[in-house]
Amino acid sequence: MSERNFSRRRRGGMRFRPSGGLGHTSQKPDREASEARAEVVGGAGAQEKVFERRHAHEIERAENIAAGLPPEGLPPEQPRADEPPAPASDTAPATPLPPSEEKPFEPVKVPERPKGIVDAIVVAASTLKNKVMKLLKPVKKIHKEVIINAETLETRVAVSEDGKLEEFNIERTTEERLVGSIFKGKVRNLEDGLKAAFVDIGFEKNAFLHYWDIVPNQFDSGVEIVEREGRKRDKPKITQKDIPRVYPPGSDIIVQVTKGPIGTKGPRVTTNLVLPGRYLVLLPNSDQSGISRKIENQQERQRLKKILRELSIPDGMGVIMRTAGEGQQKRYFVRDLALLLEEWHGVQEKIKNQPTATCVFQEPDLIERTVRDFLTEDVERIVVDNPKAYDRMRDMISRISKRSANKVKLYSDPQPIFDRFNISKQLENAFSRQVHLKSGGYIVIDETEALVAIDVNTGRHKGGKDQEQAILKVNLEAAEEIARQLRLRNMGGLIVLDFIDMKSRRDQQQVYQRMKEGLRRDKAKTHILPISQLGLMEMTRQRHSESVRAAVYDDCPYCKGRGKVKSSLTMSVEIQRKLQEILRKRTRDENDFQLRIVVHPTVLERLRTEDEKHLIEMEKRYFGKLSFRADTGMHAEQFKIVNVANNEELASVGS
Repeated sequence: MSERNFSRRRRGGMRFRPSGGLGHTSQKPDREASEARAEVVGGAGAQEKVFERRHAHEIERAENIAAGLPPEGLPPEQPRADEPPAPASDTAPATPLPPSEEKPFEPVKVPERPKGIVDAIVVAASTLKNKVMKLLKPVKKIHKEVIINAETLETRVAVSEDGKLEEFNIERTTEERLVGSIFKGKVRNLEDGLKAAFVDIGFEKNAFLHYWDIVPNQFDSGVEIVEREGRKRDKPKITQKDIPRVYPPGSDIIVQVTKGPIGTKGPRVTTNLVLPGRYLVLLPNSDQSGISRKIENQQERQRLKKILRELSIPDGMGVIMRTAGEGQQKRYFVRDLALLLEEWHGVQEKIKNQPTATCVFQEPDLIERTVRDFLTEDVERIVVDNPKAYDRMRDMISRISKRSANKVKLYSDPQPIFDRFNISKQLENAFSRQVHLKSGGYIVIDETEALVAIDVNTGRHKGGKDQEQAILKVNLEAAEEIARQLRLRNMGGLIVLDFIDMKSRRDQQQVYQRMKEGLRRDKAKTHILPISQLGLMEMTRQRHSESVRAAVYDDCPYCKGRGKVKSSLTMSVEIQRKLQEILRKRTRDENDFQLRIVVHPTVLERLRTEDEKHLIEMEKRYFGKLSFRADTGMHAEQFKIVNVANNEELASVGS
């Protein structure tokens, strides 16, 4: 750029704009982004967030200090200097996969159990009705089904639409379901400096309870408050100043876990209890009620508000209508409320009778949560391969809707259920670092301590004459796949998306809108910003639980989570450096000084070929003898040096 142009730009007021994107001049988006960042850093909540976490950053700082960490938490692990940079956006993968051919989806047939004459007539009538409706009003039907693999140590749930995996959950039966569980605890001590209480709930580390998690909070922006007639308002509200008086050390307190113990931190808890049901979320300690804003139809919202005001909700309690309640009749809400109140009465009985530091309510297992969260009208069937889980699910669904119980099918074929429904192959492809797109492009996903970085590359898709349209096509497809990957992998926190550079602001806005559309079906709360001047899209996704990657994988014993190991050249340099150190220190009167170096076979190959002459020169220079041996059981970064004369181990690196 010439000096003249530079001066003109400065006079014209073209300044670098923030990451909110072009046209965002107000401070509101920045404030919302800060709150979203603090929210995801602060930890997990209920599946549909109930209370606003405006003070999450303050809570996080106090929690870190209490755990003996820096106020802002541990710094992210810095990349190694010798690691090569990530591939550029326009590079192709080493082994590109050809785009898969589109074929019409055919649902997998599952043999039906023998039914009675009445059930057979009902099924036949339903089939005839569906055929007639298709003729009168043909619509494209999406075959949505839930596939459940229930084993001794693990339960896996996959949600598929037209054979494509859209959601995935996994739960180990040996692991305790801590998040969402309610405990009768005892306040051990109060820390006014941290504005926090430490509560004994029966674990090695006391639970962390911030004052903001004791004070009743208002609903967040995702829930619309609905005023109920006859609601009492004379109940005094507790403030932070009242906490030392209301909850002195040694007093009992009822808390619910919002985040499990991580590292040196104990569990995080709150007194704002929630009991999620099929269509409602019961708030035992709040007198407010509301409707999820994810229900966008205004006419439907008015109908649900009327139903909510007619519900017999006890004084001092509140409810939230979930998105699953859209289109449901009043009787379903009445039944769901009765079940939740019955469940809460059971919790109250346990609170009265059980000692402190015990669990009075445990979050349901994955089977029950699947019935609660995934059984909607658009689900065609639920296929499970375990007879006990099958009978249990039918029993639970029958209490909600006897007609819906027929959607549960038992899978009994010898072939594994995830293989039969093509879930295993999709999981393998979905959870690889590199995810290929049908257009020939691909995305690269890296989870780090600080954030999740997602890079979009053109790959094989180079486009034709219209390069901009080709780039737009890849970015639009990548936006849909990224939204899907976030749900599949359950990734949360800060997420940075690096799409292929687009010159047109209209194209950038189109990708942004496609990304927002893909996130609408996400149960987790998300906040997304437009593409910035640097070409990056920033977003946050609320953490409900640990990601699938953290639950399934451990750090590699070789690389310790770095994702790379030292090259044979690097190991050769380190071995030679250590040999020189040992040889220089030896006394000169040792006439026959022999050293044996034990290394990994790949390193030995390097020493015998490229570096042989350097080792010979070292022997001559220091009047020593060197011998090398390979050990297949050794780590690639491990070696040891032994004195042959007395078998003394002089150096051991990497062990």
